Amino acid sequence: MIANVCDLISSDLEDAANILGANKWKIAITITLPLTAPALLGGFIVAFLHSLSLFGAPAILGLPAGLHTITTQIWAFFQYPPRLDLAAAFSVPLLLATVGLIALQKKMLGRKGYSTVGGKGGQKRLLRLGWLRYPVLLLVLLILSFSVFLPYWILLKAALSKAWALPLTWENFTLGNFAFTFFEYSDTRSAILNTFKLGILTATVGTLVATLLAYITNRQLLRGSRYLTYFIMAPLVIPGIVLAVGLFIAYTRPPIVLYGTVWILFVAYLTKEMPIGFSQTESTFKSIHPELEDATRIIGANRLRALKDVTVPLARSGLIAAWSFIFIGVIRELSASILLFTPQSKVVSVVIFDLKEEGQIGAIAVLGILLLVVSFVIILTVQRFVGKDIFAARN
Repeated sequence: MIANVCDLISSDLEDAANILGANKWKIAITITLPLTAPALLGGFIVAFLHSLSLFGAPAILGLPAGLHTITTQIWAFFQYPPRLDLAAAFSVPLLLATVGLIALQKKMLGRKGYSTVGGKGGQKRLLRLGWLRYPVLLLVLLILSFSVFLPYWILLKAALSKAWALPLTWENFTLGNFAFTFFEYSDTRSAILNTFKLGILTATVGTLVATLLAYITNRQLLRGSRYLTYFIMAPLVIPGIVLAVGLFIAYTRPPIVLYGTVWILFVAYLTKEMPIGFSQTESTFKSIHPELEDATRIIGANRLRALKDVTVPLARSGLIAAWSFIFIGVIRELSASILLFTPQSKVVSVVIFDLKEEGQIGAIAVLGILLLVVSFVIILTVQRFVGKDIFAARN
């Protein structure tokens, strides 16, 4: 979110401040940070609320140690005998947290403007950190080591080992985990197909809907449109497992019966991932000044023509990023899937959960690597495409 907004900030503003005598810190505090404030606050809200509603990792890592979060406690209330009243009561604080944080965001941003007038920024320049580059590099490497390098290496080691807890030697090396996962385990291939079909469909529909809603709320095209933000962001803090129970009750009886098909998973994923796409697209539209559209309309274009020729090209990188966020979120979603799947509509995350119950660590590692590879390919492709698009626009 922050990177896409920074791409839309003209470097000429920072250059002008530098010419007038401002140092790097003053430029960052008085120009760069204020212009990125919507993305910073939006990113904080999305990250904070997403961590509150996370289920998969706390269930796998916390429950064996007796550690509960709100979501795992709600899941426990659905075990026999189910206590739906207590589960609903536990969900209320999450919804109140959403309303409170969004209200705080609106109050802090107020009616200030955070967009720059101009279709493109000046040439980007490196920021020389001086002696600070060494502690900054050390901090980055430390974070990446614990969050990326070490877990991914262990995952790869487990996928290639006969016994994942032993050192990876030639005697312990095997490709049997890949053969078992893709050719012997019966649920894998259909689950992979279901996962990618749902990911592409949800990301495409979700990005279109999020873009429309973000444009309406940002440009205030409808009366009371600003209140839409509360309703759009609310699903972010409704735990997926609670959302799944609601969908299960709603769509297992006429007039609309979706349970037993992949469409109920599509509805769950679209509802759950919509706040992510909306936050990304809204922060993008906040960085595109409405006067650019007004100028196009003055010379005879209607709103749709201005949106097509001016706004969409400038927002392209943000929209592509929104599609990527939704797609990656869908292919790894577990909390709603675990209650809504059927044998014909299994997805990869459910297969991983089943394999965990069976103790098949090697097969879990193989599927984990598959999701990682797909995510990396999507991100690298998007970055390359967006990079070319920005480069062409600047030329």
